[in-house]
Amino acid sequence: MLTRELIGTAQVPDGGQLKLFAHGRDFMIVMGHNELMSTRLRGSEEALATMTLERLPGRTAPRLLIGGYGMGFTLRAALANLGPKAQVTVAELVPEIIAWANGPMAQIEAGSLSDPRVKLVMGDVAEAILLAPEPLDAILLDVDNGPDGLVRDDNKRLYSKAGLHNARRALGPGGLLAVWSAFPDPKFRRRMEEVGYDVEEVVVRARVDKEGKGKGPRHVIWFARVTD
Repeated sequence: MLTRELIGTAQVPDGGQLKLFAHGRDFMIVMGHNELMSTRLRGSEEALATMTLERLPGRTAPRLLIGGYGMGFTLRAALANLGPKAQVTVAELVPEIIAWANGPMAQIEAGSLSDPRVKLVMGDVAEAILLAPEPLDAILLDVDNGPDGLVRDDNKRLYSKAGLHNARRALGPGGLLAVWSAFPDPKFRRRMEEVGYDVEEVVVRARVDKEGKGKGPRHVIWFARVTD
């Protein structure tokens, strides 16, 4: 019987401790009793990228900001559906996350971080939003467990009205803010609408089986479009 093997630990700045476990060929990142991400459950993280790009048709050189890297599912799905002129910035706060990607999970990372379309920024995605040098076509947020700030209390500022206004200012005309969450959050949806976004809420499954059917827990992605 396979048992979980602890591969490494990481301290989130001003937050909790992350643990990377291996279980056979699978990996999982855990905080306390909460499994934050796993190689077995990637469907909704991939959908964050593919469904965002479906909502941005006709853009030959889109500029995307992804926060954070996690296990790279969103980044890899984005790269697989983007052309050669796209620019993707990935903001990751925890250095060990990238060390794990390039170390024990290198086969899963599959060279995505060295793709010429990708720029890695080590730091808070909230700062990357404020410092974006050009208008963005999309901001994709898979930070924490969603708007509730489980891993790091400071993450809540991303999902506050001020944070949503900052994202709106960083987006170009017709730009899209896409937010992943493990749980529904009606208050957060209303907050986005109050800031002036046109919001679409989609429920996605955590994994996809060999037949392409959704399985596992239901997650939520909000697609919030700049309308003026």
